[in-house]
Amino acid sequence: MAEETVNSLIFLRSHWTAWRVLGVAHQRIESWRNLYIGYGIILNLLVTLCYPFHLGMSLFQNRTLTEDILNLTTFVTCTACSLKCLIYAYNLKDVMEMERLLSLLDERVKGPGQRAIYGKVKVQLRNVLYIFIGIYLPIAFFAELSFLRKEERGLMYPAWFPFDWMNSTRNFCIANVYQIVGISFQLLQNYVSDCFPAVVLCLISSHIKMLYKRLEDVGMDPEEDPEKELEACITDHKRLIKLFRCLEAFISLPMFIQFTVTALNVCIGIAALVFFVSEPMARIYLIFYSMAMPLQIFPSCYFGTDNEYWFGKLHYAAFSCNWHTQNRSFKRKMMLFVEQSLRKITAMAGGMLRVHLDTFFSTLKGAYSLFTLIIRLRK
Repeated sequence: MAEETVNSLIFLRSHWTAWRVLGVAHQRIESWRNLYIGYGIILNLLVTLCYPFHLGMSLFQNRTLTEDILNLTTFVTCTACSLKCLIYAYNLKDVMEMERLLSLLDERVKGPGQRAIYGKVKVQLRNVLYIFIGIYLPIAFFAELSFLRKEERGLMYPAWFPFDWMNSTRNFCIANVYQIVGISFQLLQNYVSDCFPAVVLCLISSHIKMLYKRLEDVGMDPEEDPEKELEACITDHKRLIKLFRCLEAFISLPMFIQFTVTALNVCIGIAALVFFVSEPMARIYLIFYSMAMPLQIFPSCYFGTDNEYWFGKLHYAAFSCNWHTQNRSFKRKMMLFVEQSLRKITAMAGGMLRVHLDTFFSTLKGAYSLFTLIIRLRK
């Protein structure tokens, strides 16, 4: 049976497709580039900038408290989504450097043990995809259902338009088409912004595990030069650290924004459910919304924790190899590698928060703290 080709870049294809649709991947466009740049500018002006703006202009100016809460949660989420998309678009060239490093690491994968680790990545990333599908579909479904069940003319999300959509069928259709198309693009932006960090962290984690396996095997094969194998592993470790730091710089600010927005929106959603909203469809929507917000950051936090754990275990692999029969030069290089691997490596969001499960639970605690503050203010 032919061995499966190891290619980590296939897991990034959907993200590049999304970035192309969103009009920010001009680095990958060769033909009709000027036309594509024009498409990207117009699209991002109409959606990335104007969509949160048209929601924000209606804040706390709606007919009911339920509409105000729905407007507030959607505005906060869409504003964060637009900010993350713009930050990623500005730094998109860094993804190409990550791809280069991943390709170099892929070339080092060999043997059934390492390929088995690579095979598990597909299952993990498929589960990540299921998580995000499970997040977005119920929210979109209940938002649309709530809109369709309205007895009088209204919008999917309470918002401001520079024309009278209430008394004109044509303007009403234009407003709703804009909201449906706009929220579809916002969901695509949100998907690529939240899924990309989790995917690359998962790939890094798998390559650390494969490096662990290679280190264990150093000196076991008499046909290979153990010192050259160790040097190659040290080079792999340097590339992994460089890849990790490149990703950290890329996701740092967007992840910080997402942590903040998650705490705020979970608090608003629960407070609305408990105190303010009584309409059945609005309550169902808020239940799914409050559950979805933490799930957006969970995969990244999980794989961030996995990265930290496996980076911290590499020195065990070094001492598991056949080092005691090697020469002095080998042992000196191994000790230098061990000293380097003892340094704690953790992804930081905004330079303050770890991309870690501890931060995930701290975000939920922060939402609970805000909720208790609302209860005290009501009393």
